[in-house]
Amino acid sequence: MKICFLFVLSLLVSLIPTAPSLAAGDRFALVIGNAKYPDADTPLKEPLNDARDIADELKRDGFSVETGENLTGDGMRRAFDKLYGKIKPGSVALVFFSGFGIQSARQSYLLPVDAQIWTESDVRRDGISLETVLGELNTRGAGVKIALVDASRRNPFERRFRSFSAGLTPVIAPNGTLVMYSAALASVVSDAGGEHSLFVQELLKEIRVPDLMAEETLNRTKMGVTRASRGEQVPWISSSLAEDFSFIPGAGGSRPTPPPPSPPPAPPPVVANNPPPPAPPPVLPKPADTTAAPSPKPQVDAALPPAPPPVKPADPVTAPSMDSGPSAASLAEDPTIKGLTAKIAANPDDVNALYRRGQVYASKGAYNLAIKDFDETLRINPKDVEALNNRCWTRTVVGDLQGALKDCNEALRLRPNFVDALDSRGLVNLKSGAAKNAIADFDAALRINPRLTSSLFGRGIAKQRNGSAQEGALDIANAKAMDPNIVQEFASYGVR
Repeated sequence: MKICFLFVLSLLVSLIPTAPSLAAGDRFALVIGNAKYPDADTPLKEPLNDARDIADELKRDGFSVETGENLTGDGMRRAFDKLYGKIKPGSVALVFFSGFGIQSARQSYLLPVDAQIWTESDVRRDGISLETVLGELNTRGAGVKIALVDASRRNPFERRFRSFSAGLTPVIAPNGTLVMYSAALASVVSDAGGEHSLFVQELLKEIRVPDLMAEETLNRTKMGVTRASRGEQVPWISSSLAEDFSFIPGAGGSRPTPPPPSPPPAPPPVVANNPPPPAPPPVLPKPADTTAAPSPKPQVDAALPPAPPPVKPADPVTAPSMDSGPSAASLAEDPTIKGLTAKIAANPDDVNALYRRGQVYASKGAYNLAIKDFDETLRINPKDVEALNNRCWTRTVVGDLQGALKDCNEALRLRPNFVDALDSRGLVNLKSGAAKNAIADFDAALRINPRLTSSLFGRGIAKQRNGSAQEGALDIANAKAMDPNIVQEFASYGVR
């Protein structure tokens, strides 16, 4: 009887359903490092090394890893399609991307090396939506979806327009997803120019700790980056994991309890790690200057300050002049300029080619050439507010403040809530010494877009010049926290 009872008991136990477990073969990863973007001045140094080291680590952790380096749009789409084809119900799917990313229409896009981006529609055409990737992985049945994105860099596509938001935006992901960006939302970090990024150094250090849950691994990474950067770089994490997952499963027993990391130094005064998402951006205008700060176009009307009085003499700080910068001959072989010049030769009234070439000239410091192209653009269409705004900005940079003020006023007459022109006119007033008018313009721009870094920094400078040193210092600190390059950007305009 005893033997029969034990047999029946063992049979019943064998019939009890058990929770599914993921084997090593159920872990799939796609690792992409994009470094050689033709629009950038030089290739990025970090992405390829980072991608190779991440791929090696994931292979040791039981992932089946596909890697891609300097992928074009077609190459990235093929790589993602291959990943989708491997997914089985309950699989773990991980995506690591290092390169340039950009936010548009409240989505984050990963950029291939051949992206040709001038307007918002170009972003949707050439970029790879992170939300779309995660949604497809979920549709294919992946139980755990992880995205590690090291793309919060100031890139040439963002600098090309005066109406773009820097960094990345919150991702709306399905359940069972863990996402980590290398920096806070809407923030950028300078490329260190080293062999590896700080984000990946800390990530690899924590992934190699056995049997930590993935959320704990990424939280420790965040603390490490924040501590090492003295609070200047604070990664962003979003998790909706419904089950435990560890990069390196332990051999058994309970997880070790690591000592809690020491708290990081207090970050600069403003930027929370998870700031509220920006207001939904509308369609972007044609591209503008590549060194300008990001600024989504407005969706609401702003109460405009009155047009300022005639400007005073230019700021005494040395600024570029009309005659400075490279010549047309020295830029003639630039691939983008060469292509646009060919279009203009075929059709001298090709307004889009003229406008875009003006932006490229301005991005390379050839301000006199840029203004000539904007002149031609406005000859063809005198009501082109984008060209007016960008000619205003370019004239401001070279010190033609009277001409700049005229352009900005006309742009605002044609489009009263044009945030970019408010920002540009604020710079005109700042350089002219009209601090109160500058504050009024920057205030109006910030009512439309509170995260417009150039207006925030410019207002800080204007407040300090107007005698409000403490308020100005706060604006400046907040702007620097959102964009570490903002001081250098304004110095290039002749404003310090």
